[in-house]
Formats: sequence, C-alpha cells, structure tokens
Amino acid sequence: MNPAIFAVSLLAALNSPNTPVVSGQLSNPLGGLALRNIGPTLTTGRIADVAIDPTNRSIWYVAAASGGLWKTENRGLTFTPIFDSYGSYSLATVVIDPKNPSVLWLGTGENSSQRSVGFGDGVYKSTDAGKTWQRMGLEKSEHIGKILIDPRKPDTVYVAAQGPLWSGGGERGLYKTTDGGKTWEVILTVSENTGISDIVFDPKKPDTIYASSYQRRRHTGVLIAGGPEGMIYRTDNAGKSWKKLGKGLPTVDKGRIALAVSPQKPEVVYALVTASGKEGGFFRSKNKGEQWEKMSAWGPSDAQYYGEIFTDPFTFDKIWAVDTLFTMSADGGKTFTGQRFSTHVDYHDIEFDPTDPKHLILGCDGGLYESYDGGASWRHFNNLPLSQFYRIEADNRKPFYFVYGGMQDNGTVGGPVRSLSPQGVRMSEWETVGGGDGFQARADYSNPDMLYTSSQNGSFSRQDKKTGVSTSASPRLPLTERGRWNWDTPFLISPHNPNILWMAGNRLFRSEDKGVNWKPLTGDISRNIDRNTLPVMGKVWDETAVNRHRSTTDFGVANALDESVKVKGLVYLGTDDGLIQVSEDDGKTWRKEEDFPGVPKMATVSDIAASKHDTSTVYASFHDFQHGDFKPYLLKSADRGKSWTSIAGDLPARNFVWTIAEDPKNPNLLFVGTEFGLFVTFDGGTHWLPLKNGLPTIEVRDIAIQPDWSDLVVGTFGRGGYILDDITALRALAQLEMGMPSAATLLPSRKATIYPELNYIRAAQGNINFANPWPTYFTYWLPAEVKGKLMVTVRDDKDAVVRELEAPMTAGIQRLGWDLRQPGQTRFAPGRTLTPGTYTVQLVLDEKVLSTQKLEVAAAP
Repeated sequence: MNPAIFAVSLLAALNSPNTPVVSGQLSNPLGGLALRNIGPTLTTGRIADVAIDPTNRSIWYVAAASGGLWKTENRGLTFTPIFDSYGSYSLATVVIDPKNPSVLWLGTGENSSQRSVGFGDGVYKSTDAGKTWQRMGLEKSEHIGKILIDPRKPDTVYVAAQGPLWSGGGERGLYKTTDGGKTWEVILTVSENTGISDIVFDPKKPDTIYASSYQRRRHTGVLIAGGPEGMIYRTDNAGKSWKKLGKGLPTVDKGRIALAVSPQKPEVVYALVTASGKEGGFFRSKNKGEQWEKMSAWGPSDAQYYGEIFTDPFTFDKIWAVDTLFTMSADGGKTFTGQRFSTHVDYHDIEFDPTDPKHLILGCDGGLYESYDGGASWRHFNNLPLSQFYRIEADNRKPFYFVYGGMQDNGTVGGPVRSLSPQGVRMSEWETVGGGDGFQARADYSNPDMLYTSSQNGSFSRQDKKTGVSTSASPRLPLTERGRWNWDTPFLISPHNPNILWMAGNRLFRSEDKGVNWKPLTGDISRNIDRNTLPVMGKVWDETAVNRHRSTTDFGVANALDESVKVKGLVYLGTDDGLIQVSEDDGKTWRKEEDFPGVPKMATVSDIAASKHDTSTVYASFHDFQHGDFKPYLLKSADRGKSWTSIAGDLPARNFVWTIAEDPKNPNLLFVGTEFGLFVTFDGGTHWLPLKNGLPTIEVRDIAIQPDWSDLVVGTFGRGGYILDDITALRALAQLEMGMPSAATLLPSRKATIYPELNYIRAAQGNINFANPWPTYFTYWLPAEVKGKLMVTVRDDKDAVVRELEAPMTAGIQRLGWDLRQPGQTRFAPGRTLTPGTYTVQLVLDEKVLSTQKLEVAAAP
C-alpha cells in the first residue's frame, strides 16, 4: 500500500487526535525495530587490551579500541559483548582484580592519539564478572592510559588519565582510590595540557610506582605529540610524594614514554622515550630510574599509536615493543628485531601464559590472534565483528544486493546481505576488493560489477568484478600539482551519468570517462590556512616539535561532496575548515558560504546531502570535536545554501553528527549517524528518536538507503555493518509528521518475494554465518501496552487463515518477522511456502480485529 494513501485513510478513520511521541513519553518508542549485524569478520578491528582470568585461563576479556568489551569462557570459541549499553565504545584497558576475578576495572577512551581515536567517559567497575557495570568517576578524563590494582589491597586502585586529546583541562593526571572507587584523589598532576600515560608497579614493592607524563594535543589536521612537560616520576610511598627521574634522559621536549619494570630484577627499569629530533630511543636504568642509559636509538614508527612495551615473564632483559611489526629485544634494548609474524600488522597488546612460554595472545589492527608455538603460526579469531567502517555503500545487484565498506587499516570489503542458504551469509561469501585504509566505495548504478574503491590521500581504483581486473582511477598529477588530500577523500559517481566522477582534495576534480582522465575545476576550495601558523596549547610550534602533524591528514581539504539528483551540475562541497562551496553550473563558477547559525567558524563539514525531493534543499552536518566541542550541528537550507536553519532539534548534547541521509520516498524522514548511535526524525528535524535495538553504543559513520529493498544500511566504526530491514513503516509514520496513531495500527510492509532456498548445507568449520533477514516483516504501533492475546493473522484471498503469529504487547513500535510459510512440524519439516498473491494481514486482540493491511507476495524473478 502506498504510504501516502495509508496516511490519509488512517487519519480519516481515527476519531481522536493523534498523540505526538516526544522524548520522555516512551523510554524507547521505536524499541521494537531491531537492526541486524551483518559483520563482516574477514579481518576484525583494532584490539586495545586483553585480560585473562588467572584462576581460569579459559576466561578472557577483550577490549576493542572502538568496539566495546567482549568476554569468552571457552578460550575464544565464542565471544559475548558485555558493555554494549553503557556510555562508551572506545576502550583503553581492562584489568582483573588479583584477589577476586569477578571484579573488573575498565578504562574508557582509547589511549592512542591517532586521527581515528574515539573518547571515553571515565572508569567503570564490575563486581559480577562483567554482567553489570557501574561508572566510578573520572567522566571528564576522556582517555585513560592505564589502571593498576594494588595486589595487597584491591580496593586501592591507580588510574593514569591522559586527559582530553582535543582540548585542555578535564581530568588528567594520576588518580587514586582506597575505597574501591567511591572517592578519588589526584596524587600526581602536571598541567591542563599534560596527563599521565603509563604507570607500573615495582612487583616486589607496590608502594613504589613509576609514572610517565604525556603532553599532547590534536586538532583538525594538526598534531603536537610532546612538549617540555614530558617526564618520568617515581613514588616510594604510594603517591604521597614524587621524584622526577630525568638524569640521563633527553633534555629536549619529550612525547609519549612507555615504562616497564623487570619482573626478574625489579631495580631494572625500562623506558621507551619519544623526543624531539633524534634524542629519543630506548633507555634502561639499573637503579630504579636514578640514572638512565640510552641503549639504542630504536623507537616505534609512531609512539602516539604504538607506545607500549612489555617485559618477558620468563627471560631477563627480554623486551617486547608494539609497532607496525611486533619488535623484540633480547639484550636489554641494545638491538631490536621485527618479528615477521604471519598476522595482520600494527600491534597494540601481547599477553603471556605464565605456564607456557610459547603460548602468546596478541591484539592488533586486524583483531585477536593466538599462537602455541612462540609465534611460528597463529590462529585468527574471526568471530569478533569489530570492523571499523569509515564509509558504507549498497549496490543494486540481483537477487540480493551487496554492501561494501572501507575499513581502518583493513582495506575495502564487500558481501551480500542475504543468501539462498537457510544458514545465512557465510564469511566466505565476502571478499576483499581494496587495500590500504579503506574509505569510500562506489558501485556503478548502471552496472553493479563496476566498482570504485579508495584508500588514503586520494588513491582510487576501478575494478571490473567479472574479470577481477583493477585499474588506477586517481588523477595523474605532477608532484608540483599534487595539492592536498583528505585521508578520507570524498568521491562520488554523478547520479545523472555513470561515466562522470567527482572527487575533491583542496581542489575539485571531474572525470567524464570513469576516471581515465581528470580535469581540475577549481583553485583552492579551502581557507588555505597554513596549519603551521595555528596555535596549539597556547603557542605556535616550530618544526622541532615532537612528531608535529605525524600521521595526520592534510589540512584545508574537502571532507564532504554531493551532486543533486534533481538538478544536473548542482554540486555542494564542504571542507574541514568550515566552508561550503556551491556550483550550479557543473563546476564552472562557485559561491562560497562560511557563516552558519550556531556553528563554530572552523567546524568541519562532516557530511552534505542534496535533497532527493526538492531542487533547492540541502542538508549539512558539522562537527567540532577536534576542538573539544561535542555538540551536534545539523543544518538545512531551502535556497541552495544561501541561508540555513538548525534541525538538530533534541539530539543529545554530547553526540556530534557524522552523517545525514534523507529518505528517497519521504522528505520528512531523515536519519543521522552520530558519535554514539543512530537517530531518526519523522518531522524534518524537530524531534529525534534513537534506533538502538540491536545496535550497541557505537560511532555511526555512514548511512545508505537501498531503494529496491527499502533497507537502511549503517556503517559503524568498530562493530561493522548493520541493516534495518524494510523502512516502509517508518515512511508511513513520517507521512503523519510525527503524529503517532492513537489506536493500535498495523503499518505497511514492502512487497515480499519468495526465493527458493538451497538444501540444508552446513558451513565448513570456522566459516562464520550471519543470519538472513526474514522474507517479510509485520510492523505495528501500540499507543499503550495491551492486555489479552495479541496476534498477527494472515489470510489468503479466500479469507482462510494461513498463519497466526503471537505478537508482543508492549507500547510503541513492535515488529515480527515471518518466513512466508504455513506452520510446520519441525525445522527439518517446515510448513508449505505460500503461493504468490495478495494476502490480508490483521492485528487481532482477543479475536477483535484492530487494524488491517495488505501484503503483496511475489515469486522470485
């Protein structure tokens, strides 16, 4: 049924006014709509930390850098997420109480300072092995470096807080509690710009603690990864007083410092010091840090990302250091050798088995690995759906469309959303289609076998999936004309001609032959500010600053790009320094917009979307988190960007916006992806409601709407892809402009198609499956909880009942899936499949019909 016809007939039938649903009336009015995870788990995602229960080594806790906390009780055969509904997805460390393994401490906010890092909301504690959690404080720390538990007195806990990355202040320093987290005392603090990154105990005297301070700041396209306040400290009285340990260390500005104490000889202390120029390296002390000796100049490729070291529990002076390759020294740091492990690269953690020196567990950008032969061979845990999608794409192939996504450090992958196998989509059906850091993938809408993929800094490829041949599609520019490029370069296929491509760095380029040739259409589209002139931490830093702008995207580049589907050549371009450029003539001339109501001047344009319904309407989202501002900025223009109004409405205040999508069928229906979730509005942006059933607290980076299936496809940074199947019901509600029906109402569904399933075939061992969607869904609205027996009844054209399904009775939107079959005896003897035709669906309470819809069922083409 057409949603517009549904809305008119529904309004005419109701005797009482519609009841608007606003925030607070129902705790989760859309809670019956569940998103389903589609993985993938080919490569998983960045692992920050692993903790193993010392009393039961089958129990592991795995902290994903941006995918929450996971637990296994069977050494990784299965994993369960145990932190999905709390305030952070970004994690730094998880620690087990040495006297009571049911007590866990969790530090949120990854302790990396990379461009893709999230932020946290303090320290959490569980007293029931992860079943429930309580936030214990330090909400303003944003990034926890490390947590130590006093092995003698487990209520005494030390927390190293790096503090906010994008702004000064917050809670930064070394914090101590002696009452299990009820109260905290800061026992070591440096300044508003410098926190504590690493802390280690003397294993024989826990009142002796070593700590390293870390001064750093990141802004858009800018990084200073050290300063004069970097130092090593020691206390011998549990934090009552501290001594600086600088003798023998570099006297220049220092960055991140990693610490370790020898378990065999606790007077020996190791420090991996990042410093200005060539002064950094690996240092060793034989007298508890009183005097340091530089053992070598070795250091990681980027300490802000890799800066941790680990002492081998079996061998004195054997040190392991994380880096692009896992690196090991067997001589106290004089020499380091990269270990050529057959795993993904970019390592962040290693765990040792105290009973078996050859048993290793490590975490890296590719996920979690385990070895039982000292690293000669590895098992990859491909059952952790932790993919970090920057961007998402849905093609239009038949019978089932593919989803593609570009992932942090794991290339671009693609796979089907459904399979003819009743077991669902196997990971072997997914494929890697691009390398590097994966970003924007675009499928040619005229030929789904033509796929474009991208990696960092404007590198694009065109792939013919039939032949497997991949060809560069990047602009071929002399080095003198290379210009600047975003790490995630905006790129699109013109909706008016699939041969025309657009891409933008600090200039906009256009190709008319699928990327064979490119033409620059503009000069510099940014404010063209030299980032080296921008003040950071209150001053302008010169080229000697520690790792200045290391692993940072270019500044003054495009970040968002769109062409109107309604008007050929109407192009919108948004930059990372707060500009929107508009061309109405295919890029020949441009109009610059730089003033947006309520938006900070230099805020990044995170997304821009031309309306699919109106020739002059455009939406833009901004974020300014890289200056410490986490507010959502979401605007709409009805005059092609000349004037703007806010449509952020009642979006949560601490939840900035990454992306916006307008439904192609109803302009009132908008979706936004934010730092902590997914939201929908039915009234164009006045009120927003969360869509969180099935979706953890997670960063939603990108959204696509697949038009043939009416599916909402969501790309998250840390938990892979999700789909909200069939948003036809939401379109119907949007026609009511946020007025929810006052009576129980069955909402329309998309046409259902009967696909012949393959015979029962079990997947090969280790081949992970993700369940198929239901062939159809019944969605209904209940203004209040009902009592009695609520059923959804399906009748054929002769009014005979073909299926009855018991329905949830909770208020709000509810949904049931149906397999298009009559009742069966067992799963091996399912009921008969329906024949194509038109069926009547009824919402029935105690034999009283409350609402009716029609369902069209078609045979597979």
